[in-house]
Amino acid sequence: MMNGKRLMVAPMIISFFLMSIGCTAALVAGGAAAGIGTYKYIKGELQSTEKVSLDRAYQATEKAVKDLELTITSKQKDAFDGEVMARRATGKKVTIKLKRQSVSVTEIKIRVGTFGDEHISKDILDTMKKYF
Repeated sequence: MMNGKRLMVAPMIISFFLMSIGCTAALVAGGAAAGIGTYKYIKGELQSTEKVSLDRAYQATEKAVKDLELTITSKQKDAFDGEVMARRATGKKVTIKLKRQSVSVTEIKIRVGTFGDEHISKDILDTMKKYF
């Protein structure tokens, strides 16, 4: 009788193990999708991919720059890209580049000054997000 119970338990353990692997794979796939809305800071440039159209991201950029009292020195936009260049009160240059990834996803790159400033770049991105 003991062997019979073991034979019944073994398939249940194997099934549980296989289901656990499936859940792990789903979590990993979900983590990849979670890349949208997170940022990375590389070589002085903040980079983020956001679930927002290029048009809306561009409007949010203009509003954020105004909120942060930056002075726009140039701006341009077409159906695929946008760029807003501004200056801080200290004279430091701020460049915000937008690139359409799809109808509802935009890549955002922010650089403050020549060498970058992660804190200020993050503040700009956070202010932009208020308008998404």
